[in-house]
Amino acid sequence: MKTTFQYDHYYKYDELKNCLEFFAKEYPEICQTEVNCVTEMGLNQYVVTLTNQKTGEALSKPGWYLDGNIHAGEVTASMTAMHTIDYLVTNYGSDPEVTKLLDTTAIYVIPRVTPDGAETYLTTPYTLRSANREYLPEKGGIKEEDLDQDGVIRMMRIKTEYGAWKKDPKDPSLMTFRDPSDTEGEFYDIYPEGVLEEYDGDENLKRKKADWGLDFNRNFPYGWFPEARQAGAGKYPLSNPETKAIVDFVFAHPNIGGAACGHTSGGIILYPPGTRPSTSAPNDDIKVLKAIAAMGEEELGYKKMNIFDTFMKDQENYSSGALDDWFYQNQGIPSYTMEFWNIAEKAGMPYDWFSSEAETPEKALERFNACMKWVKENAPQYLSDWQEFDHPTFGKVELGGFNYKFTHQNPPEHLLIKECENDTKFNIRFAKAMPKLKIDSLTKKEVSKGIYEITAVVGNPGYLPTNLTDEAVKLKVNKPVTVTIDGGTLLAGKQTEEIGDLSGYSRTMTGSFYGNITTFANAKAKKKVVWVVQANEGDKICVSACQEKAGKACAEIVL
Repeated sequence: MKTTFQYDHYYKYDELKNCLEFFAKEYPEICQTEVNCVTEMGLNQYVVTLTNQKTGEALSKPGWYLDGNIHAGEVTASMTAMHTIDYLVTNYGSDPEVTKLLDTTAIYVIPRVTPDGAETYLTTPYTLRSANREYLPEKGGIKEEDLDQDGVIRMMRIKTEYGAWKKDPKDPSLMTFRDPSDTEGEFYDIYPEGVLEEYDGDENLKRKKADWGLDFNRNFPYGWFPEARQAGAGKYPLSNPETKAIVDFVFAHPNIGGAACGHTSGGIILYPPGTRPSTSAPNDDIKVLKAIAAMGEEELGYKKMNIFDTFMKDQENYSSGALDDWFYQNQGIPSYTMEFWNIAEKAGMPYDWFSSEAETPEKALERFNACMKWVKENAPQYLSDWQEFDHPTFGKVELGGFNYKFTHQNPPEHLLIKECENDTKFNIRFAKAMPKLKIDSLTKKEVSKGIYEITAVVGNPGYLPTNLTDEAVKLKVNKPVTVTIDGGTLLAGKQTEEIGDLSGYSRTMTGSFYGNITTFANAKAKKKVVWVVQANEGDKICVSACQEKAGKACAEIVL
């Protein structure tokens, strides 16, 4: 796929900023970049608007939303978002599909939701969930530190007769569980590479709770719970400027009709609802959500699954306060979470998300070791053999293992481009599914001298209905299509008529009957509006149809 920049490494803040500024300068008619918020570190959360301004301002067209990197370490998602921006602006005018998309649709992209967190992740040895801000810190335990100054925090194994691990007899570089009869030999505790901070006074070690515990994807209003129920949720909904800026942006852009949120990892496409079973959602909504997700399966090779039914193994204390749930369950907007990259699949031991049984620790360890082997064979630069190190507290320890950041959490750089290209293909297909108003016909009939009957047929040839989902109707956030007539003197009918919702072709009932495929019932995607006007021959009558999710369509007729 043709792009301006290369996607063979992960962009730090300055490079991402420079790329966005280049696009805005080079393609001003189709790309506008603005600051959505300024973070505590003084970095910008950027939002990019992609549309052809000559064919209408962004808010007059159906809108589609894309983001990435709401979690600091999930930098693949910011790169896939940047690739989508790059591909669209680079190929506008030469690729008919891209050109039509930007002529008729507004694409909104926040490529890096958390620039503070991502910059810390990319420029230091540390990992973190969302932001490098102290949040409910607790003292005590082993605190992650890069002891040997190699730029990576790896594993640390400490020899102890109380340890639950032992070296794998088949491969001493790997670890396995100590079985109940193991009373002789070398045994180990395994912790992250780090230093011992003060702890609770006994002789038992533990990992220190992360100081940077904020989770932006638990800070959105729908399903928000306090810390006691949902770790990392923040002091109150939208207490982080980065999350509040997203919600404010969506409310300021009511044309947004679909959303894709980028994460890592697992190689899955998640669709809502995420706080209740999918059987509780309208049937037509689930049909649509699955159909769009199926395009992601085709392009990315990922599995689609409902968040609550399959992804949430604990359906009583499920994770919540997520952006995708806010989009769908609060705003009625079809939304997806893309979990990019799947090292377990590459290693030949994919996780069985659809199993009803909890995975055994033995199976999980087998997968981990398979992933270690894959890294050794495919990205050896990210693997370090166990090396002795003189620890200030524990004496002789061993440090080793992979660089988690660019093996498990994100793909090694040479495999990044495939994730980017495949996601851009899906993004384009998803954005094309938005509703789209059209005036199918505009006709006149002179009923007497100077008196005309004007008839307009307004339709939605798009996939999604103008209300997007039945959930939106239930939430009473759907807005009707309005049709306005201008010109002449109105004698019958309203100048602006509300004609309700227009179905898209997703609501056409299809199937087979006695061996033949058939359309059982066409979607209610068109409606007729009739007016009577008094006007002179040669006068012009203009009709416009508007709806915030489906854009605007205009037609005119000369009497």
